[in-house]
Amino acid sequence: MAATNRNFSRLLVLPALAGIAFILTGAPVIGSAQTPPSGSQAAAPETRTFPADQLNDLVAPIALYPDPLLSEVLVASTYPLEVVEAQQWLQLNNGLHGTQLTDAAKQQSWDPSVQALVAFPDVLVRLNQDIRWTRDLGNAFLAQPADVMAAVQRLRVSAQANGRLTSTPQQTVSTETQGGEPAIIIQPANPDVMYVPSYDPSYIWGPPLWGYYPDLYYPAFGFGWGPAINIGFCFGGWGGWGGWGWGPNWFNRTVIVNNNFFHRYGFRGGGNVGVNRVTWTHDPMHRLGIAYPNRQLAGRFQAASSASRANFGGIAARQGNQPGSASRSMMPGNRPVNPGNPQAFRGMTPSQGGAARSVPAPQARPMQPTPRSNPGFGGGGMHGFGGGHSFGAPGGGRSFGGGGGRSFGGGGGHGGGGRR
Repeated sequence: MAATNRNFSRLLVLPALAGIAFILTGAPVIGSAQTPPSGSQAAAPETRTFPADQLNDLVAPIALYPDPLLSEVLVASTYPLEVVEAQQWLQLNNGLHGTQLTDAAKQQSWDPSVQALVAFPDVLVRLNQDIRWTRDLGNAFLAQPADVMAAVQRLRVSAQANGRLTSTPQQTVSTETQGGEPAIIIQPANPDVMYVPSYDPSYIWGPPLWGYYPDLYYPAFGFGWGPAINIGFCFGGWGGWGGWGWGPNWFNRTVIVNNNFFHRYGFRGGGNVGVNRVTWTHDPMHRLGIAYPNRQLAGRFQAASSASRANFGGIAARQGNQPGSASRSMMPGNRPVNPGNPQAFRGMTPSQGGAARSVPAPQARPMQPTPRSNPGFGGGGMHGFGGGHSFGAPGGGRSFGGGGGRSFGGGGGHGGGGRR
């Protein structure tokens, strides 16, 4: 087991993360306990609406994720700086596995949605490939949660019509209807195992209608699967996906959190254990001063978020000297973040000094090239979604294939490469 008793100089930790925060906000937000400039809130527009085509672009890379993981990613994306920290921490602690890994992550100061993502290293890689996309995804979910959920369903309807979304040995795809409105549900086929799909959105939906897809690296033009992730290996006593911490309520267009999950597995900050499933609410203390997309959200959350930012430096310094904690720390040897260069934090590779966390490449089905077609997102007449199915647990062990011929090193050494 890699030791987690690592001491990092505050001089190394804080300026590096300040550079990342500069990319997210346009101004440094770390390393000072002074009162934040009022302009950070005043600069927020009165209203900001993400149009449907832009929402399609933002959710396309995750729209075909299984429902439990999709819900967790939407929540985690509202805390983009903690997502960066988690990826760096995971690189530093690449000798930890299973419950050792998740137990150590729970000692960090991140939101539970970020802590639990260490069980899905490929997803953390994806979220860190373009942190601006992650920020915008989170901003859209904060400002227009119902529209984001509707965009996911629009894309699922289109993918199903294209023959790109079907039940497989890795997942079950079903449709539920409430009040005459359907919702497409994606669940892991095995109650103990999750496969994360790996796909190029252009292969599923054709060229985007709005601007570009997020500037991410897609390993091939097609669809495949990452390696099997045994959730019971990371969360002892696992009882199936009905007990996961996050799930969509499609017919109310919200994300539901399962407080029993947080209490059972010792996540800090869980809600009232007597109230099992409740609608998710944003916690600004994990936002760390990152600006909100409009004045309404800034008025609700900015003061608490700025307070977390003001305390950030002291927390980082203290945690860097505590056994078992390397939170809020920058990997030694990574290329410096240049606040003046928006490309500065678009991926790190082992050759740039990061200790790679290798994930075995899956074995089966490679991505199959197909002629590009369906030159736009959309399809389907999905307009209203909401509440019913959140945490179903389809049973039955299935054979596990791989696919996608994909391997990830360290902090996502893939760089940009978006289709433009």
